[in-house]
Amino acid sequence: MWAIIVLIIFSLIAFFVTDNLIPKLKDLFIKAGLFGYDLCKVSKNKIPEALGVVSGCIFLVTSFLFIPIVFGNNLIDTRMFPHSEFAELLAALLSICCMLLLGFADDVLDLRWRYKLLLPTIASLPLLVVYYVNFNSTTIIVPIPLRQFLGHSVNIGFLYYIYMGMLAVFCTNAINIFAGINGLEVGQSVIIAVSILIFNILELKGEQIKAHTFSLYIMIPYLATTMGLLKHNWYPSRIFIGDTFCYVSVFLFMSCLSYKISYGIIFLRFMIVENYRCC
Repeated sequence: MWAIIVLIIFSLIAFFVTDNLIPKLKDLFIKAGLFGYDLCKVSKNKIPEALGVVSGCIFLVTSFLFIPIVFGNNLIDTRMFPHSEFAELLAALLSICCMLLLGFADDVLDLRWRYKLLLPTIASLPLLVVYYVNFNSTTIIVPIPLRQFLGHSVNIGFLYYIYMGMLAVFCTNAINIFAGINGLEVGQSVIIAVSILIFNILELKGEQIKAHTFSLYIMIPYLATTMGLLKHNWYPSRIFIGDTFCYVSVFLFMSCLSYKISYGIIFLRFMIVENYRCC
């Protein structure tokens, strides 16, 4: 529990750093040609774009600083070091680093859609490899109406990994589709993050306490840095977040839910928000 308290303190610091750093970097992004115009406003002032890379970098720095805290005792006595949990955290951070780089490259180079579809799939490979080594559970629960034909569960084998890779593409575009409406991309991500945090807290007394604690390690600093970003992206928006934020957010959600927790949880949250948008 003390590790969570330290992480909350780190996250509060990350929020204030994000909040103060974004205004100082706005002119730098405009000088680099990373800006756009808000078509929903009368004024045609230049608005810096791709500022999602700032919150993403601060999240990574916070997570790196937190590693010695959560694994501190095991670093002193390495005989009982939790190698599998350490690999899970490193794989999650590696995937997030990949998407931070690829997302910023997309903002700078304006990649075509056929390349954008490949980026999330490629970046999900570290997560999928660690999942294969540690768990390799490819069994899905059959919906109740179909159980009389297929049984209670079905092992779909390698198709499960294809499904997880395709889910990364879907969720990335589910956030990015809100582009152009001030605060909506970041606001949706905040709602999903809060719902995941509530779910983790409620399940801490259950059988999968380690998995939900791992999820808290990811989501708490993410929510803090995202709130700092939302403050500047809220209407009237003073910054645009770019594709970088969409890529990073999706892999944060996938990282905290990919181990021992059903992928259906994150899929359900995206579908709820998408259906609300359509209504």
